[in-house]
Amino acid sequence: MPAASGLQRWLTALERAGNRIPHPALLFVLLCALLLPLSLLLALLGVDATHPVSGEVVRVRSLLSAAGLREILTGAVTNFTGFAPVGIVVVAMLGVGIAERSGLLGAALSALVRRAPQALLVPVIALAGVMSSLAVDAGYVVLIPLAALLFQFAGRHPLAGIAAGFAAVAGGFSANLLVGPIDVILGGISTAAAQIAEPGADVNATANYWFLLVSTLFVVCVVTLVTVRWIEPWLASRGGTVLTVSDDGNTADSRALRRAGLALLGFILLCILLAWPESGPLRDAQGALITGPLISQSVILIALAAAVSGIVYGRASGSLPDGQSVIESMEDTLRMLAGYLVLMFFAAQFVAWFSWSETGLVLAIRGAAFLGDLALPASVLLVSMILMMALLNLLIGSASAKWTLIAPVLVPMLLLLGISPEMTQAAYRVGDSSTNIITPLMPYFVLVLGFARRYQPDTGVGTLISMMLPYSVLLLGGWILLLMLWLWTGWPLGF
Repeated sequence: MPAASGLQRWLTALERAGNRIPHPALLFVLLCALLLPLSLLLALLGVDATHPVSGEVVRVRSLLSAAGLREILTGAVTNFTGFAPVGIVVVAMLGVGIAERSGLLGAALSALVRRAPQALLVPVIALAGVMSSLAVDAGYVVLIPLAALLFQFAGRHPLAGIAAGFAAVAGGFSANLLVGPIDVILGGISTAAAQIAEPGADVNATANYWFLLVSTLFVVCVVTLVTVRWIEPWLASRGGTVLTVSDDGNTADSRALRRAGLALLGFILLCILLAWPESGPLRDAQGALITGPLISQSVILIALAAAVSGIVYGRASGSLPDGQSVIESMEDTLRMLAGYLVLMFFAAQFVAWFSWSETGLVLAIRGAAFLGDLALPASVLLVSMILMMALLNLLIGSASAKWTLIAPVLVPMLLLLGISPEMTQAAYRVGDSSTNIITPLMPYFVLVLGFARRYQPDTGVGTLISMMLPYSVLLLGGWILLLMLWLWTGWPLGF
């Protein structure tokens, strides 16, 4: 088809250009090097902004000052060890690595593919990816590699599975069928911001529920359409050698699978028992479930579940005959993460320096104030805000961190212009999610790149960006139209 072939040529050209981009770790090194003189220049120019909550004047601080150099030297270790994505990925992959090396994942997925209709493979992966935000960042380290394996066992290109999983987990982060931790966090930030202009205002966790419910269906449809219509044909047209990931021990051992399934069921029942009473250890101190360890520490629980079921399967099938083989499987997994850990060291330094210098805060406040000064109609203002968030998201990854900086400016400003805090929050979520998948500065980007290189070693930054760009463009454009439909019809965004 001409349209498809034209897109394939364009993606191939984009891939070649993108593969000239340095390794993501080198990008962060360059960004750190650029931030040093930039912070000095902005500090010398006296660039500042007035904080919308405290009224305090925030000035850019130079990293090349005495205080800045002390911060760089004294914080280098703690910046890395305290960087949230590092611990999450290492802990999760230790457990998942046992399940993978034992052969459990391969055997279970192979059995699943044989029984599941092929037409439902992509929609199911997309829905699972969207829902994975309930487990915070677990989708990145669990679902994306599983999606590749599912595609491989189905005889389809594993990189298409990685693309579909990545698009659903990261691009669909702001959609869900259930209320999750991110809804609670963003609602609390929005409430505090709205009360600046309207005391007593309340934005609860379900404030965007109806919009997110429909958005889930929208994301699943976009991921399915792009994967089947464009990405799989493009990957097929590129040719190249796709390696088969070793599946030793993945032969259908029904006895071992049954035992692993019973172990997993037992672990799930134990978690339910520990979360059932109001004083249960998997709830928080006040008895709440959403903010308790069952949700907030779900990555650890997933790692434990994978480890327990993997060990049981390995002992039953003979792939992990003793404790030493279990430890060796964990060591092999950490070797695979070596490149990711190198990247995270430099990423952690950049994020810490960016925050300490106040460059990010000043940028956010000035950007929001610029939107307010434009005095645009509500629809144009919201679209401008979404586009600004999409661009800012290429530099600052954390959804809650950005909203903490920006909400005190945007929410009261737009509230005074007649736009509800719920609508402003929904617009923010659209812009925040859509471009997660195309920036090498995203903490999990290099992890996904590593997953892709297991199947096709010549996969570069440009390959991954060109794969993900169609998802990003369609998600951003379609989501804007969906939000405008809500604005024009006056439908309630949530409860």
